[in-house]
Amino acid sequence: MRAARHQLLATARRDAQGGAPAVAARRGRLHLTHGVVETPAFMPVGTAGTVKALSPVDLKDAGAQMVLANTYHLWVRPGHRIIESLGGLHRFMDWDGPILTDSGGYQVFSLKDMRKVSEEGVKFRSPLDGEWRMLTPEVAVEIQEALGVDVAMAFDECIEWPADRDRVARSTERTTRWLKRCLEARKHADRTALFGIVQGGFHEDLRIAHAQELAAMDLDGYAIGGLSVGEPREELFATAAWTTPHLPVDKVRYLMGVGYPHDLVDGVLAGVDLFDCVIPTRSARFGSAFTSAGRVTIKHARYRDDPRPLDESCACYTCARFSRAYLRHLFTSNEILAPRLLTLHNVTFYQRLMARIRDAVVEGPDALLQLRSEAVEWMRPLGGEDASADPEP
Repeated sequence: MRAARHQLLATARRDAQGGAPAVAARRGRLHLTHGVVETPAFMPVGTAGTVKALSPVDLKDAGAQMVLANTYHLWVRPGHRIIESLGGLHRFMDWDGPILTDSGGYQVFSLKDMRKVSEEGVKFRSPLDGEWRMLTPEVAVEIQEALGVDVAMAFDECIEWPADRDRVARSTERTTRWLKRCLEARKHADRTALFGIVQGGFHEDLRIAHAQELAAMDLDGYAIGGLSVGEPREELFATAAWTTPHLPVDKVRYLMGVGYPHDLVDGVLAGVDLFDCVIPTRSARFGSAFTSAGRVTIKHARYRDDPRPLDESCACYTCARFSRAYLRHLFTSNEILAPRLLTLHNVTFYQRLMARIRDAVVEGPDALLQLRSEAVEWMRPLGGEDASADPEP
């Protein structure tokens, strides 16, 4: 029996018309070793085995179904064999739901001058201890299976943007060779699914060809990688829209590293089922909250005596108990409770959005496009004003 099965429940489709984008949305159910995930879904990022500032109970309360952790970081510290000896990552972090791990390809890509790429893999110097390590497809699979996660990502080569066509083509071919090595290295295919990653840069023909090549390999799931590396937003979603029609209808589709609320809606319109991004948690640590009336930058003086909750339509613990004035006081006083409460709200906001998206897919294209219009408005500063111009007391 496969470790991952995606059950398609509903679709919403419409060609682009009257300035509105095309709709190719899906509603599904992803069955994994540690539970079922209703899709489309957003995974909070728990890089080192924790979603920053939140406990597993907080995540459940926020509505999170599945979280993401990082192979590279857990390998470097504390080490995958230590985690394995302590019962695996689920027990280690006390999370009983599904976990997906990134293979580490993006992290070694970000090391730039501290890495050397070869056909064998990537040799890099860890910024934590200065030690040289070699990450290969075989090592990436070994680590992820030792962690005992539900979904392991194949080790791929992530390259910079922009890159010339020949470099993209060579890198994409290497990603395929590394994927085949990942498949050969598996020992626990019955409990840990393996997702392949479609590359091809921003060249439509290369993307389509790679998607078709990987689709023929009948993998457990498919990710669209090599995006969110500095390219314009329009190119990102054009690339996703090129790719999804060439992936198997019955397999889950994952857009890596995306994004803001309106990005999630656009990803769903393009036919994507699964997302992750640090934006809701990182934004919270910098004092930014997403609300149904617009973005709040909590440090600004306008909130000094504001008795209202962050979002009057939100029932999360933060909004149910605390005023904007109190949250501003915590943040400007550098109290650790501030990022915790803001993170809890943002993660809840994202999970509520995904629930609305799932309902909208069932309702049809008009409901999705209306939700997209709302999500675009959520990106504006609250009240339509320039929060950066707010004077400090």
